[in-house]
Amino acid sequence: MDAYEFALLLAGLALLGAAWVPHLVKRNPLTLPILYVALGALVYSLPLPLPLVPANPVRFPLITERLTELAVLVALVGVGLRIDTRFGWKRWSLTWRLLGITMPLTILAGLWLGQAWLGYSVATAMLLGAVLAPTDPVLAGDVQVHAPGQGGEDPVRFALTSEAGFNDGLAFPFVWLAVALALATDGTPVDWTSWIIIDVLWRVLGGAAIGILVGYALMLLIFRSEREPTLSKSGEGLTALAITLIVYGVAELCHTYGFLAVFVAALVIRQKEDTSEFHGVLDTFAQQCEKLLMALMLLLLGGALASGILSELSGKGLVFALVFVLVVRPLTGWLGLVGAKLSPRDRWAIAVFGVRGIGSFYYLAFAMNHAYFRDSRELWSVVVMVVVLSILFHGLTASAVMGWLDRRRNRS
Repeated sequence: MDAYEFALLLAGLALLGAAWVPHLVKRNPLTLPILYVALGALVYSLPLPLPLVPANPVRFPLITERLTELAVLVALVGVGLRIDTRFGWKRWSLTWRLLGITMPLTILAGLWLGQAWLGYSVATAMLLGAVLAPTDPVLAGDVQVHAPGQGGEDPVRFALTSEAGFNDGLAFPFVWLAVALALATDGTPVDWTSWIIIDVLWRVLGGAAIGILVGYALMLLIFRSEREPTLSKSGEGLTALAITLIVYGVAELCHTYGFLAVFVAALVIRQKEDTSEFHGVLDTFAQQCEKLLMALMLLLLGGALASGILSELSGKGLVFALVFVLVVRPLTGWLGLVGAKLSPRDRWAIAVFGVRGIGSFYYLAFAMNHAYFRDSRELWSVVVMVVVLSILFHGLTASAVMGWLDRRRNRS
């Protein structure tokens, strides 16, 4: 059997499943991520010629970084296009709480547990906290807002969606700090001034500014450049991918955070021209691309499990993963929302359903490509275990809990 032809067959089945499976499991506790991880593990365990795509992120960190980067980017542009709530400091107060309180507390918890419990160096523990802090925009479909103009923006869905859009960029300064700490062990001192000015201020503020400016320029081009706008009337969803690549390219060339810029640009395009039905076309195409990339990532995750990615996982690592998913995120999420005008059930739902996912793999691969970290193989095992537990726990409960919350909200 030819490996290339086998890969084509597998890709075709993955594409069909990405479109078909969500409808089959709509009323079932099983979800597409759970099924695809299991399928990937099965395929990579078979004594057959396997696809040419490697499934070991430890051996192939550059391939892992690029694939996960693209998956997160497409998810971010979709998230930005789906949010109907008008941007405002008061209206987005839940988002600022999750970004300003929950995320730093999560990073600190990962740092402390990494050192005190797992025995990691400061650099490795910082990296552990940083990569696990963001709520993932790729695997959190069950707890995100609906398509543009379709509503569904209750406090829980809005808070989790907007958090996922912003914090994939805002976790980056702490990944860079982990890289700087790792390089410091080789004799290069940490330049704290450079980290604050470049990695925190310039890259964050510059990314947001580029997102606003380029997003506004693209909005004018798409919707207002002609008396009868060609792009917005064309029905070409491919424009969503163009937005993603243009904004990300500009932001990265300016050495700012491209993830943040892409989300902000999509948000600007949605907010500045909020009545056009073309947003639905863009969102549909973005979701199709996202499903394709998500299916590929999950198959490879299953393949990594079958290939022994968890071989370095110790008992302490397993305990850490359980504590992080079941205790750390719910507790930090709840603390971040203290004083918010929310019912107790909504507060706990937002706190609990901070999904870990593909973004964590991207940050980890990115850091590994920029510095040497001791215990890197064990670190991969721990992060993969956290993501797998999140897929299982959140996947099996999110749909039922969100349905229950919707019914309670409708009765009220």
